[in-house]
Amino acid sequence: MARMSLDTETIPDTAPPKGRAFLSLFKALGRGWLRDRSQVFFTILLPLMFMVLLSSVFGSTGDSASRILAVGDVPVLEGADADDFDVASAPDLDKALALLREGEADAAVVQDGDTVLVYPSPTSSTSGAIAAGNLSALVDDVNVEVLSAAAPGEPVLRTEVEEADGGSLRPIQYLAPGILAWGIAISGVFGAAGTIVDWKRDKLLRRLRLTPASVSTFLGAKVSVNLVVAIAQTAVFLAVAALGFGLELSAWTWFAAPLVLLGTLAFLAIGVVIGGIAKTSPGAAGLSNLVTMPMAFISGAFFPLALSPEWVQTLSYLSPMRYLNEALQSVVVYGEPPTAVLPQIGFLAVFAAVVALISWKTFKFDEL
Repeated sequence: MARMSLDTETIPDTAPPKGRAFLSLFKALGRGWLRDRSQVFFTILLPLMFMVLLSSVFGSTGDSASRILAVGDVPVLEGADADDFDVASAPDLDKALALLREGEADAAVVQDGDTVLVYPSPTSSTSGAIAAGNLSALVDDVNVEVLSAAAPGEPVLRTEVEEADGGSLRPIQYLAPGILAWGIAISGVFGAAGTIVDWKRDKLLRRLRLTPASVSTFLGAKVSVNLVVAIAQTAVFLAVAALGFGLELSAWTWFAAPLVLLGTLAFLAIGVVIGGIAKTSPGAAGLSNLVTMPMAFISGAFFPLALSPEWVQTLSYLSPMRYLNEALQSVVVYGEPPTAVLPQIGFLAVFAAVVALISWKTFKFDEL
């Protein structure tokens, strides 16, 4: 048999350019994602289901008045709008606090001279925070009216809120950014962890070494698909929240896009670490749940952090979901410019870089 010549100059170069390989992989992975019903459910439908559920629980579909317990004489409530406040009387503070614990009211109010003390409900965190915010806004309105009729000076009333947070928000205004941040987290962590386990099981990355497309091109296409999905997820979520639940979007809402992209990179890095540890798909799912669910509860995604125990508030500073939630709420709800969320952006960027470095150093392409 004649020997085949191995002269490389006579062998045509059939390897596709990197750009063409990347585009082909991007399209193939994108079609694969669309065909995976579980991915679509966890990424798009599950966050929307949580928004519907929590919004219904906290009464966001209506403009119900905050239930307020007035302890003693509270002159500031004399100017309260009946559409915003449903005021009842309590004989003393101990009785008012007991009623709050039983869920009979959203907040209790005591006025001591020029100080208005507000006690939010400990059993209904979000409605308590909203009631506290609305009472603070009422005090501000009273101060404006007084100052407009007298010489300018310090406000005659001041508000002290015990362990309250959230501002003057309707429930959907508070819930939407947190649920979106949680949705981005589960999409990134679950998607990356499950995919990595499947790749290791099928020895896909090792096989890629035998193809013209490099491993880096393949991973880049996969990350790009996840980023596109995150933007689509954000657009759908905010559109449903605005059109179906009355979420008021600020002029800076567009900046949610780069925030979501940065957050997605951070959670993808976590997912890669989990995928490197897990041996099976169920194991990857369990570890992903073990990370994302506690993270949601310590990050203020479902209720105000200020109403959480002090140890939870301290632990939340380690969670990337907290910073994504805060940044989204600032630009989407409060209308603050990007400069106001630079600390959150910095944390997410550093977190993504550090965890990505850890995943790169510890990742193994195949199961041993």
